[in-house]
Amino acid sequence: MTTNVEIIETSKFDLKKPTLIEGFPGIGLVGTISASFIAEKLKMEQLGYIVSDKFPPITAVHNYAPLHPARIYKSKKHNLIVLFSEFVIPISIVHKLSHAIVEWSEKRKVKQIISLGGIGLKGEQDTVFGIASKTELTKTLEKNGVKLIKEGATTGVSGVMLAECAARNIPAISLLAEAKPNYLDPRGAALVLDAVKKIVNLPIDTRELVKEADSIETKIKEIINNAKDAQQHYEKTSQIGPMYG
Repeated sequence: MTTNVEIIETSKFDLKKPTLIEGFPGIGLVGTISASFIAEKLKMEQLGYIVSDKFPPITAVHNYAPLHPARIYKSKKHNLIVLFSEFVIPISIVHKLSHAIVEWSEKRKVKQIISLGGIGLKGEQDTVFGIASKTELTKTLEKNGVKLIKEGATTGVSGVMLAECAARNIPAISLLAEAKPNYLDPRGAALVLDAVKKIVNLPIDTRELVKEADSIETKIKEIINNAKDAQQHYEKTSQIGPMYG
């Protein structure tokens, strides 16, 4: 069966060469927490959403309103797009989703893509690691206190997107904050956002994120658990193999 990924815009695209920030669930859920925090605090308008026949059958509910769990937001004031998912992306769709986002970004003349995520905690949770698709971007990372990764691997949608951006000569950065892997880590999200603020100059107070850590953890954990429960039920009833790695 052919797998489909569709990016649907629900409002006018009125940005010129914007920056795109994306966050997908991973270590400490840093990507989802930080990207959704940006969208909320900058009061961004929903631009659209992403659908696929491989996504788990779930609808997110926020402020009494049903929403697609993979959403895209825009801010004309900050010339910014934020894209994030509130469920773990099934391995079977990672490559197709990554390709779709990069293709859409090219079509919309996105200036640069910044991926947010977490990396296993190794020290005092005070370091953000980075990878760039272009040599000149490594200087930007170093100038802003980001520690470059010389050897290693990065996985998931962000990792595949980074490689594809490098192949297409698209400016792209992956920022990975030290985070605690066994549970949700808003403090790791605050760490990566502090790095983003220096690169993009966004007016976001990350101290608020740390203060809201408990309520954010509860909200995101409920969404993720609901998505997993829905996916497990779907797999049992449709006799489809597991989609979570």
